[in-house]
Amino acid sequence: MAKKWYVLHTYSGYENKVKDNLRHRVESMGLEDRIFDIQIPTEEVIEIKEGGRRSIIDKKVFPGYVLVRMELDDQSWGVVRNTPGVTGFVGAQGKPSPLSREEYNKIMKRTHSDAPKKTSSNLQVGQSVKVISGPLAEFDGTIAEVQPEAGKVKVMVSIFGRETPVELSYNQVARL
Repeated sequence: MAKKWYVLHTYSGYENKVKDNLRHRVESMGLEDRIFDIQIPTEEVIEIKEGGRRSIIDKKVFPGYVLVRMELDDQSWGVVRNTPGVTGFVGAQGKPSPLSREEYNKIMKRTHSDAPKKTSSNLQVGQSVKVISGPLAEFDGTIAEVQPEAGKVKVMVSIFGRETPVELSYNQVARL
């Protein structure tokens, strides 16, 4: 029988608990030969705190989902399905559908440390901000666009009585 990756749906926020519970159930029931690996895909995200402080955090790529590599049969399906916190397998008509190798690789590619880091902040379109560094320091403006992949915002700043769009990084602005 083939070892394949399946996606489990869990209660959001319980992914780590499900992983631990499932690992203990596999060990106690001697199913190490059928349930091989359990993954919670995460990616490193640069989070901008108040005052422009940056910290790197691990953020779940798919909250509420856990990947399990297993040989699917009635016994392994029952053990996984009846693990506390698991609400079911992802698949059509209640039948678990395995991930293709390509899908698995695409998901896991985001988890490697050399993957580009996303930037997270609580900045939103329409929010008033003050520019805190650079040539426009001390100017006030309104966020017109947030670009999380680049860690930048487009701010409409009033210069000489005209609204001018300026692209700034997250750490160059502070909420008013």
